[in-house]
Amino acid sequence: MRNDLRGKVVLITGGTRGIGRAMGLAFGKLGAICALTHKWGSADENELRRSYANCGAPEPILIEADAARDQDTQTLLTTLREHHAGIDIFISNVAFADVTASPAQYTRRGLLASIEYTAWPLVAYTEKIRDIFGAPPKYVIGLSSIGPDRYIANYDMIACSKAVLETLARYLAHHYASAGTRVNVVRAGIVRTESLEATLGGQKLEAIRSDRPDAFMTTDEIAHSVVALCSGWMDAVTGQVITVDRGQAFSHGAGF
Repeated sequence: MRNDLRGKVVLITGGTRGIGRAMGLAFGKLGAICALTHKWGSADENELRRSYANCGAPEPILIEADAARDQDTQTLLTTLREHHAGIDIFISNVAFADVTASPAQYTRRGLLASIEYTAWPLVAYTEKIRDIFGAPPKYVIGLSSIGPDRYIANYDMIACSKAVLETLARYLAHHYASAGTRVNVVRAGIVRTESLEATLGGQKLEAIRSDRPDAFMTTDEIAHSVVALCSGWMDAVTGQVITVDRGQAFSHGAGF
C-alpha cells in the first residue's frame, strides 16, 4: 500500500470525533492535509492539533460547519479553494437522527432530517467540490453501518438514511466514472462511539460487550479500511458497499 499522501487534501465531515477523528489521524500520519468539519462547540481544537503534532501529521484545518446547511458548505469550500487547488479525497461521515423506540415516534420530518444530515451531504459536497474546484475528488467515501441489514434498537431513522446513502453512492459511482472518481461506502461494524451509546444506551452496550467480548470494532480498523480504498491500490473498486466487521455479520447471525 502507498504510504505517502503528502500534498493530498482530505476533507472529512464530522472529522473531530470517533471514527472521523481516527480517519483524519490515519491520513495525517501518511502526510495528507486534513480539513475536518465539526459543529459549533463540539471539538477541543487545541487538543486535536496536539494529537496531530504528536504523530508527526500536518496541522489539520478545523472548520465549524453544519453538513446540512448549503451556505456552510459553500463557505467551507470557498475558504479551502483560497489555499488548495483541489480536494483529493472526500469522506462523508456525519450522521444524525432522532432516537425512535417504536413506530409511534416516527415522524416524516424526522426521517427527512435524518436523510438531509446523513445521506445528502455525499451528493451536495461532491457536486459543490466539482463546481468550485473544477473537478470532483478522486475518491469519495460514505460511512454507513450494519443498520440497513440488521436490527439495531432505536436505530430506525438512521438505518433508513444509511440505506439512502448507500444507494446514492452506487449511482454517483456511475455518474462520476468518466471523471475517474471512485465512490464507495464502508459499512462499519459495531464501534463504541458517543453516538452509538446515545442510541442504544450504556446498559445495552455493556450487555453486548459481556455477551460478545469481540463484538466491537476499533475506530482505527475502520479508518485503515477507508485509507486502503483511497490508496491507489484498490482503484478497481467503485460503486461498492463494503462491510468492515471482521466477518461477524456472517458468523454471529442475528442483530442486536
